[in-house]
Formats: sequence, structure tokens, C-alpha cells
Amino acid sequence: MKKLRFSRSQLCIPYAVFLIFFVIAPLIVIVYYAFTNGEGKFTVTNFVNFFTSTNTLGTLLYSFTLAIVTTLVCLLIAYPTAYILARSNLKKKYVLLMLFILPMWINFTLRITALKEILSAIEGNISAYPFLNSVIGMTYDFLPFMILPLYTSLLKLDKSLLEAASDLGASRVTVFLRVTLPLSVPGIISGMTMVLLPSMTNYVVLDMLYNSTYIMGSLIGSYFSAYDWNNGSLISLVLLVIILIVTLVTNRFSDKDASARGAVL
Repeated sequence: MKKLRFSRSQLCIPYAVFLIFFVIAPLIVIVYYAFTNGEGKFTVTNFVNFFTSTNTLGTLLYSFTLAIVTTLVCLLIAYPTAYILARSNLKKKYVLLMLFILPMWINFTLRITALKEILSAIEGNISAYPFLNSVIGMTYDFLPFMILPLYTSLLKLDKSLLEAASDLGASRVTVFLRVTLPLSVPGIISGMTMVLLPSMTNYVVLDMLYNSTYIMGSLIGSYFSAYDWNNGSLISLVLLVIILIVTLVTNRFSDKDASARGAVL
């Protein structure tokens, strides 16, 4: 019986089909509606309206602010946690790490509903603190995405470098600032990317925690719900470009840091 052998080009066919139908084709549709009006005629009015409207620019600024604050809070909580887990000699530290990941196995709606009940018991009327509750909800939802890359990066640190720095007379603070922190930058960048980008568009948390302020995701949804595909596609395209720029910038920093570490080592 002859064995079936496939070339690399043949093995790429399923991926190419998936890419065409679920990535390229939807992107073409978005670009088409972004540059046309309701009558299907080419126009740039959608872009002009976006960059001259205080509503859309305010929404973009609010989305950035919420995403940045959420990312910083996640980083402040995740870095010490990942550092302690990675550097400790606990035999069951993997169990402790699993406790942070365990909520991800529970349905998202149930988790946010439970969080809403907790916040209601603490604050009473949680709608009086929309931004604070949104940050808490986003942090609760995206914290594992920050802990995992940081933990992996810190776990892979060469302990001999830390020992060498200590032998040369460096204090613990100096070792951390001059060795541990710079070498963990790839994990920081990866975690910040994984938290910053989705927190700009995840409007479900805002809706469930009574935040009436729009972010980019909810604004896009409102346009499509009103059958205004043109403006909705335009905002989606702008957000896609922003995400692409952020990704390229973070990759550039990651590449520079990798080359710098290679030069030092």
C-alpha cells in the first residue's frame, strides 16, 4: 500500500483557503464600505467625519485611556506575582499559577456577573463609578494574559547572571534593576500587547458593569446595529491600523532588546 505524500505547497492549501475566506475577504468588504457611501459611491467623507467628530475622537481617547490604565494595573499586579512564582522554590508553584488561569475556564458572562455582585456589595450603586469598575473588570479579565508571558520570561532567566552580579558586589535592588528587569522586557512587551489591544475594544465588561461611556468596540457595534455599515467599517479600519501600528512598535522594541541582550551576552 502506497503512502500518501504531500508537498509543502499542498499542505498550505487549507491554510490559504482559511486565510482567503476568513481574513482577506472580510477585510476587502470592510475597506469597500469604509470608502463608499450608502449609495455605493466612492467617498472619503467617512474619514473626514471620523477625524472631525468630537464624539468619535472622544471615544478613541477614552478607549486609549481605559486600555492604558488597565494595562498598567495588570502589569503592577502581574510582575510581582510572576517574579515570586518564577524565583521561589515552592514545590507547588505550578498549582499557584494554575489558580490565576483557572477563572479563564469559567464562562466570561458568569465571571463578570459574579464580579458585578461583589462590586455591588462593596460599592452599592456601581454605576456611580463607571471608569473604576471598568478598570477592575478589565483587569480581572485580562490579568492571566499578563502573568503568563512574564512568568515564562522570568523563569527562563539565566541564574548564573544573577549570581555573577551578586558576586561582583551588586545589591538585590541593583541586580533587579540592572539584570532581571532588562532581561524580562520581552515578557513585559508581550503581556502589555496582549492586554492593551483587546481592552480597547472589549465593551461587554463596560455594559455589564453599567458604564454608559462608549469605547471603540461599542461604537462600532452601534453603527452596525443601526445598519450604518459605512461608518462602522471605517472605524473598524481605523482601529485595525492602530492595532497594526502598536504591534509593529512593540515588535521593534522587542527586536532591539533581543539584539542588545545578544550583544551583552
